Amino acid sequence: MTEFKGEKGARSSPASRGDAPMTRDSRFRLVDGLLIALMAAPLLCCLALKVLFTPESEGVDISGAMIYLTVPGFPLQDLVITESQINSWAIMLSILGLCLYLTHGLTEKGGTKRQLIAEWIVEKCEGLVSANMGERFAGYEYLIAAIMALSALSSLSCLIGLFAPTGDVNVTAGWAILVFALVTYTKLQGGFLNYLKGFTEPIPVFTPMNFISEFSLPVSMAFRHYGNVMSGAVISALIGAALRGLSKTLLGWIPVIGQIPLLQIGLPAILSIYFDVFSGLMQAFIFAMLTMLNVSGSFPQEAWEKRQERKAIRKQRAALAKA
Repeated sequence: MTEFKGEKGARSSPASRGDAPMTRDSRFRLVDGLLIALMAAPLLCCLALKVLFTPESEGVDISGAMIYLTVPGFPLQDLVITESQINSWAIMLSILGLCLYLTHGLTEKGGTKRQLIAEWIVEKCEGLVSANMGERFAGYEYLIAAIMALSALSSLSCLIGLFAPTGDVNVTAGWAILVFALVTYTKLQGGFLNYLKGFTEPIPVFTPMNFISEFSLPVSMAFRHYGNVMSGAVISALIGAALRGLSKTLLGWIPVIGQIPLLQIGLPAILSIYFDVFSGLMQAFIFAMLTMLNVSGSFPQEAWEKRQERKAIRKQRAALAKA
């Protein structure tokens, strides 16, 4: 009887039944579900806002981002909340959820698919930054990864019916201003006088052109990214409208089939593969490459090494003087 009770007690023990591991598994899955919801919910909210605020229209609509709200009372101008701003924040939240999902449950042993994907992304970004910027800029891989992810997903968001934030020059201008600030900060690491001296090289006559070249960097980066994405959207919209009109003209006399834009089937999808997918991913990669090249080229490795040598010599002289 005693042995039977012991076996019965062992069977009823939570630890022996594995309730604790099951509880951990359920919590793990619950967190995974919340992270997946964090990825999907912002985009679904943007779709809901688009459905609620989009007015009825006929024909081609390339009017750009909608204005959701205008907040008056600001010093320079009223604060305008547009569709591109809301979509940008939603995409950033989705990227945050994706990063948390990929890094949830990381272990030293690894082996899970999500950990392999996360490690592959980190390795590729580190290799890209190391090859194009050098070891001196180690740590910039997080910025480059964020730029590529935000730009690529912003362009691809049009595939689910959202307005692509990269189709708004205000968004790309904000990114370009950030890159310009990083370039200027890197140049100032060589000294303020050296920064000013750079405008007079190779000869002082080139000073006005150097000023124009310096401040044209954010303008060129912003309009290059915006122009390539927006032009693709306009071309796709015009071709789609033309095919709809051609289908109605050629097949409109047929009672039932004439009401279906048959000529719109196929070709717009093929164009979308290029303009929305390939071009969007390519522009994200180009913007990241321009960021790396402009930042690393603003203060070359040779000049940085010479500056470090001069600093080391001054420190040695100061130490000898104190001794």
